[in-house]
Amino acid sequence: MSTISNIAAYRFAPLGELRALRARLLEKCRAWGLKGTILLSGEGINLFVAGGTDEIELLLAELRAIPGLEDLTPKVSVSEHQPFNRMLVRIKKEIIAFGVEGIQPEKKTSRKIAAQTLKQWLDEGRPVTLLDTRNDYEVKLGTFRGAKVLGLDHFREFPDAVRKLPADLKQEPIVMFCTGGIRCEKAGPYMEREGFIDVFQLDGGILKYFEECGGAHYDGECFVFDQRVGVDPALRETQSSQCYGCLAPLTAEEQRDARYVPGKTCPYCYATSAEQVAETIRKRHEQIARATDPLPGSVPYDNRKPVTVPGEWDGATLLDFLAGVLKHISRDEWNLRCEAGALLNRESKPVSATHPVRAGERYFHLQPGIVEPAVSADVRVVHEDEAILVLHKPAPLPVHPCGRFNRNTLQFILQQVYHPQRPRPAHRLDANTTGLIVVARTRHFAGILQPQFERGEVEKTYLVKVDGHPDWDKHVCDAPIGETPHEAGTREIDPESGRPARTEFEVLARRDDGTALLQARLQTGRTNQIRLHLRHLGFPVSGDPVYRADRESGVAPTLGLDDPPLALHSWKLSFLHPLTGQRLHFEAAPGPAFGW
Repeated sequence: MSTISNIAAYRFAPLGELRALRARLLEKCRAWGLKGTILLSGEGINLFVAGGTDEIELLLAELRAIPGLEDLTPKVSVSEHQPFNRMLVRIKKEIIAFGVEGIQPEKKTSRKIAAQTLKQWLDEGRPVTLLDTRNDYEVKLGTFRGAKVLGLDHFREFPDAVRKLPADLKQEPIVMFCTGGIRCEKAGPYMEREGFIDVFQLDGGILKYFEECGGAHYDGECFVFDQRVGVDPALRETQSSQCYGCLAPLTAEEQRDARYVPGKTCPYCYATSAEQVAETIRKRHEQIARATDPLPGSVPYDNRKPVTVPGEWDGATLLDFLAGVLKHISRDEWNLRCEAGALLNRESKPVSATHPVRAGERYFHLQPGIVEPAVSADVRVVHEDEAILVLHKPAPLPVHPCGRFNRNTLQFILQQVYHPQRPRPAHRLDANTTGLIVVARTRHFAGILQPQFERGEVEKTYLVKVDGHPDWDKHVCDAPIGETPHEAGTREIDPESGRPARTEFEVLARRDDGTALLQARLQTGRTNQIRLHLRHLGFPVSGDPVYRADRESGVAPTLGLDDPPLALHSWKLSFLHPLTGQRLHFEAAPGPAFGW
């Protein structure tokens, strides 16, 4: 049987003309019968590609002809089947998503330690901390014996995890590692910037260590990002699999579990009968009740709100940077907060207003004894499976952290209830809006679900009560909406430079109290779109604290529990299930504010 060559490689180097490079590589890879993924960025290249040995060499020759990639050296393994389904060449902001400005591996990385040298250190029992920079689901299959695991769901969480490490580690030798080394290229310089003075990165990662040292000091196998799932220290494909439902890596023993149905479920996301589903939802409601009694934001806590310095503010004073970027707080107030010691550096020490800042640095705005405004926590689970949640959101309840809310949010509540998963809302509802919202259980399903909203493939129908009686039964509003937020994050109609927006309205009832009940169908998804369009038409939403003619300046955009409710309700929702592809339809009855 012929074998397939699998290569993994990356190189940090400045690359230009990315669109033309993408087109050329995609055309040639397809012609050579190669499959896999190549990521291109202004900072370099990252690739996982498989195919015939001769064709792989043609690709490497093509890449090495690009300035900056002359010495590109891949890690090579073989398999008996093609581990990828198609060939993708994508342009990204970063070849490995990190989200921290000022980290430039093409200019500076941490010291590298060769695989053989690390093995020698471990053979000798030299005191060293092994730091696993990978995600939890990767660590599940194996890691170095005694390694420190950070509990990451995504590499973007690495900076926060580093800040929680014991301070005494900053003086000790640390060897960080990942699958092939690319994450450590950014993790190392970041740790050094945070004050760790003796940092090494394992050259070539776990795969290079397996190639040169086998399985010495390593327990288990290494998760890889293709259909092989895992490789052993001899770089052979293992029997591990991966659940297509929740993406959990599965050992051979877990695959023998009766709850493992290939392509559907595994022991971690199994559910069968309607009775079991109903029981699961009942237990979820109990968990939600426990997580919100008391409300998580009602207990005073010290909030350290991070602020990162953009490149254009490099060299400015801290005060100039804060006043120029966070304009919702006045310059005088920022100056007072600096004098009060409320702006901290990464060592948690106060920073003066005149302190010069550097691009990519992170400071923390200390907000002591925070108590958040009360919200409604009556979150109801309408549907739950291994891929998604469909919830009936109450109001007032913000979906994401914003303004005065950090813990009293839907996202924070869900993370407590579904830990260690970190459910991700696939779209947003305003804090004052009630009704249906769909949430992805994992990052994988979010990546399938969210583009449906971006492409306009989701059918969203709202129920809304307005002040006044429209003189039309049906109407389409296509007034463009501006992108620039104003006071309290509001938007405005902007005919000249606003983004296209379209809402279809239909009158359902005209009432004796001077209000009307409308159905609204969104064809686009701009911020506050329904509320803005209805104000533009002269029929503001009943109870709207912001978009009405008699609005008072400074009114908080999020209503209090005792305020008259906003009469806007996410009524019906229809979308394609990210796992099965089946179109799902949900409907949620509105509250008494609608007189429905």
